[in-house]
Amino acid sequence: MTYHIFGYEVELAETRIAESQSTVREQLAAYERGDRRRFDLEITLPDGFTGEVHTALQAIPYGETRTYGQVAERVGTAPIAVGQACARNPLPLVVPCHRVVGSDSLRGYMYPGLQERLLELERAHVVE
Repeated sequence: MTYHIFGYEVELAETRIAESQSTVREQLAAYERGDRRRFDLEITLPDGFTGEVHTALQAIPYGETRTYGQVAERVGTAPIAVGQACARNPLPLVVPCHRVVGSDSLRGYMYPGLQERLLELERAHVVE
């Protein structure tokens, strides 16, 4: 399914989400408004290493970032492998690969420009 956010078309693999498209769209819209910090969706992550990385991404708190190196250390691999797993993310936004950044810049995200917008959105709605 395609979801439009901040002028970008984001593709989500609907076969990996148990809920209806309308439920997914409602939750994505609430996220976009800053009203939702976590998605309440039953999802199927990829198997193996990529699934391990995606599980680690889901543990990154809303409004925070981790470097590729930090995620790599958590799952016991190299930063480049984390980047490759992020590039194979079938559920962008739901599995927050936008929260993974380079050690010196925001680079590598599959939707250039969107990463910055998503991080700004989250930082603006963090409740401390």
